[in-house]
Amino acid sequence: MARITGSVVKQSRKLGIALSNKASKFMERRPYGPGQHGKGKRQKVSEYGLQLKEKQKMKYIYGVLERQFRNYFEKATGMKGKSRHCPR
Repeated sequence: MARITGSVVKQSRKLGIALSNKASKFMERRPYGPGQHGKGKRQKVSEYGLQLKEKQKMKYIYGVLERQFRNYFEKATGMKGKSRHCPR
């Protein structure tokens, strides 16, 4: 089974949340994004960009990949009852 590999600290700084205790320490030291262009000014993010960032946060928090996440989403939208999701 596939899993997410790579630096947790880098992902945390990219998303702006601490995904682990180690990442929270580094978030205090470097409150900007990772990489060469991390310290620069942030541009205004589009609505699509905000939605994508929130989806990425959920994927990293729960540790699932895109296919698994999509399957969970489809299963949840098919269930009866109240939800915070707007119907398609």
